[in-house]
Amino acid sequence: MFEGRRLLIATKHQKEQVITPILEEGLGVQCFVPENYDSDIFGTFSGEIERKDTVLATVRAKCLAAMEQFDCNLGIASEGSFGSHPSIFFAQADDEFLIFIDKKNDLEIVVRELSLDTNFYGENILNTEMLLDFANKVQFPSHAILLRIKPDDVIGLVKGITTKSHLEDSFQLLMSAHGSVYAETDMRAMYNPTRMGVIKIAAQKLLDAIKSECPSCKTPGFCVTDAKQGLPCSWCAAPTRSTLSFIYSCKKCSFSSEKMYPRQKTTEDPGFCDSCNP
Repeated sequence: MFEGRRLLIATKHQKEQVITPILEEGLGVQCFVPENYDSDIFGTFSGEIERKDTVLATVRAKCLAAMEQFDCNLGIASEGSFGSHPSIFFAQADDEFLIFIDKKNDLEIVVRELSLDTNFYGENILNTEMLLDFANKVQFPSHAILLRIKPDDVIGLVKGITTKSHLEDSFQLLMSAHGSVYAETDMRAMYNPTRMGVIKIAAQKLLDAIKSECPSCKTPGFCVTDAKQGLPCSWCAAPTRSTLSFIYSCKKCSFSSEKMYPRQKTTEDPGFCDSCNP
């Protein structure tokens, strides 16, 4: 279905570095990145352009726009967001979505990788000592930093800082002119190897999803579409909120199947039981 076809990667942030090797080897496609494609029109992490829609809607729009602009019927795009983990309090997370669209075969496959592996962080900086402490925390200079006057302010924004001299000079200029500086991690993929690693994991997950065929009609993308709670407690056998099964579904023929005990355990620890540990 995909052998020898050209696959457009809708990015301007060098994500092809980790996506191309996986999909070219796994699918036999020829990946390319279009020149002069500005994915920033859909939103920027630094706030100059606000993302106006959900992550899923944005990544779909980004992919379709590039495919139309460069006349390609096979495309992939990625979109990430950063902030508090939805279920692990006080932890930061990188939430990456990848979408694969094949107009020729009317196929759309989406995967998500929610990872705790991120250096996402921001801090008000009062002096050079604080600045260098911040830099150490966020793995600078392998991971870039951006500086601004205050959170969410785009005035005086300096992005892509990767050297100590650039960091200190930019800090002094902003502090002298405005009296305040806020430092953040630059979360663009080409400036953040940790994020690039999460995108790589998502790309492998996408390949696995594409290669997972529907048992009924053989359409690619036979993936998990739902999860059922109810794994029984090992003490009282009452259903817990832990996952009991995954539901796999085909978007083409609506065939579905249920996989029991996807976490390789048939009971849950009493500590996660609302009856034993209310």
